[in-house]
Amino acid sequence: PVLDTEDAWVSVEGPVSIVELALEQKRIHYPLAEHQFVLCTVLYAIMRLSLKGVKPLSLFDSKGRNAFFKDLTSIQLLPSGDMDPNVLSIRQQFLLKVVSAAVQTLCSSQKDREVSEEDYFPFEKGKNWPTLAADLAQYLQISEDLVRRHYVCELYSYGMDHLGEE
Repeated sequence: PVLDTEDAWVSVEGPVSIVELALEQKRIHYPLAEHQFVLCTVLYAIMRLSLKGVKPLSLFDSKGRNAFFKDLTSIQLLPSGDMDPNVLSIRQQFLLKVVSAAVQTLCSSQKDREVSEEDYFPFEKGKNWPTLAADLAQYLQISEDLVRRHYVCELYSYGMDHLGEE
């Protein structure tokens, strides 16, 4: 980008401006940043929903694991479309655990008190974990429909038929 500066600022002495520093930075490799985002979301879900026995790095193949330890500006080989069926199975189990834990949290909070429509997930307003799991399924190459069906089944099994119908 071309930055136009006024003549008065050209002769100013002092440290380099933050704009110039930002322009000198290398550009990040967006797919690698997106890959890091998926890991952060997985870790956050494990923490917030208190999921036990989940090994976050087992959700990724060897290329995916190696990419986590590289500089964001480097262009790395990321997992391709063909995934190991065992890794896909572990990913699917993880997403179903997230949905089950979210519904269980929802049901326990509703039994404790009457909850309004926007307070279904009291630990964070506006954070709908089943929807997040369905969005995460797209990145993890798992069928979103499978996650949504599991969500509906969980709602019905906990007696929340009105939400399951929606």
